[in-house]
Amino acid sequence: MDTGTNESRRNPVATLLLAALPMALLAGVILLFLETGGAGLNVEPAAPQETLVFERQVLTPGLIELHVRNTSPREITIAQVDVRDAFVPFRVNPAPAIPRLGRAVVSIPYPWVEAEAYSIRLFTANSVPFDTTIDVATQTRSADARTLVSFTLVGLYVGVLPVFLGMFWLPVLRRLGRRAFLWLMALTVGLLLFLGIDATSEALESAVGLGGPLQGVGLVGLGILVTILLLYAVGRARSAKSGDGPQPRTTVAAMIALGIGLHNLGEGLAIGAAFSIGAATLGVFLVIGFILQNITEGLGIIAPIVKEKPTIGVLAGLGALGGVPAIVGTWVGGLASSPILSVLFLSVGAGAVFEVAWEVVKLMRQDPQFRRMPLTVAGGAITGMSLLYATGLLIK
Repeated sequence: MDTGTNESRRNPVATLLLAALPMALLAGVILLFLETGGAGLNVEPAAPQETLVFERQVLTPGLIELHVRNTSPREITIAQVDVRDAFVPFRVNPAPAIPRLGRAVVSIPYPWVEAEAYSIRLFTANSVPFDTTIDVATQTRSADARTLVSFTLVGLYVGVLPVFLGMFWLPVLRRLGRRAFLWLMALTVGLLLFLGIDATSEALESAVGLGGPLQGVGLVGLGILVTILLLYAVGRARSAKSGDGPQPRTTVAAMIALGIGLHNLGEGLAIGAAFSIGAATLGVFLVIGFILQNITEGLGIIAPIVKEKPTIGVLAGLGALGGVPAIVGTWVGGLASSPILSVLFLSVGAGAVFEVAWEVVKLMRQDPQFRRMPLTVAGGAITGMSLLYATGLLIK
């Protein structure tokens, strides 16, 4: 036996050095490329390549604050600010020069008027303009007790109450036969698939505004895939502890509630953001639409446990898991809206409902009647998607 070879394999320092060697050589190659002027090519752009993303607007009496992020390849400097075709004084915190991927707050002392619209243009030191608009000027809500209570009530109306009301159908569903129960499970799959598609679409729309370096589409894909894999791993771990049998129905119901809760987190973001920018009509419209839509989510949560006898505490926990995240979403959307958070929350919600839909399908396949009732299964799934499409007409 070659003990020397075995000892060298077990030497962590030698392993670390061997692992670092390719990276060190790669750094040398990059340095050589830069020192030789890009192999003799002109790597300097003919025109400045500058991009700026507006992440948030904050309005207080006599002051407009623009939260911006530099998504350019290099540092940029804010040189001038134009409001309604007139240059105005401003200050940039922490500094007018914003490093790549850095954030800054542009503060503009300006006597804005309630409910009016404003066009704002920022100029960099290279005279590159970046435009943004304030559609409806109104004072941004601060994180005080009154605002938190208001957003909490909105979250209750949107998420908690509709989900619990949907769960009140449990006694009626227990009277259903096997075919109706299988149809109901398929309906749950349809609901989840539609929610996942809808969340993915909204995440991709939000990702467009993140800028190139933040790779919005890649972030959406990462959020969906990581969520699916994590939930799958957790489910497999639970199955391993209880044997290799199928997931208990209560566990599947909890996973459905979690997936719906993550989706409602994204809904809360949209509603909170609408109220925060003064779009009160849009906010009220979204609340009413989501109330109608989310009552079907409560139906989906209880579908796996129709034949079970859950306690009041279990039902309350499932309803809270599905509805309470809407409250958190309204807080974040109304008080600290962030495009990156919006994309992440929406993509995580999409991944969650997709994985949970697969878990429900596996639960349905345990029924010996599953393969004998293809039309029942298809009809339930189509009905579930159609229900959310119909209620979505009141929101979009």
